[in-house]
Amino acid sequence: MGKPSDLIQGTLDLLILKTLTAEPKHGWAIAKRIQQVSEDVLQITQGSLYPALHRLDQQGLISAEWGQTETGREAKFYELTKTGRAALKTETAQWERLSAAVGLVLRNA
Repeated sequence: MGKPSDLIQGTLDLLILKTLTAEPKHGWAIAKRIQQVSEDVLQITQGSLYPALHRLDQQGLISAEWGQTETGREAKFYELTKTGRAALKTETAQWERLSAAVGLVLRNA
């Protein structure tokens, strides 16, 4: 059985998009926010995060721009695009439908 931090394929993309709805964030801040909101259940490694960010950027769902972090370090900041907002809405609806169906099976099988 997998660890709780093992994400279903595609779920990381959804979590990243959702995390970027409020404001642009750099990679480390995205990972920390997911960890914080999930109460330390989800811990995203750099080896998973950065390929996902690159993929989302290539798909036009996010855009990236260099900037300075609060500590003065240079970092890429990622922002949700209009296309990304639409995809987030669609993916969220699909996730809610899937998780409800899994819940039904777990309660009734």
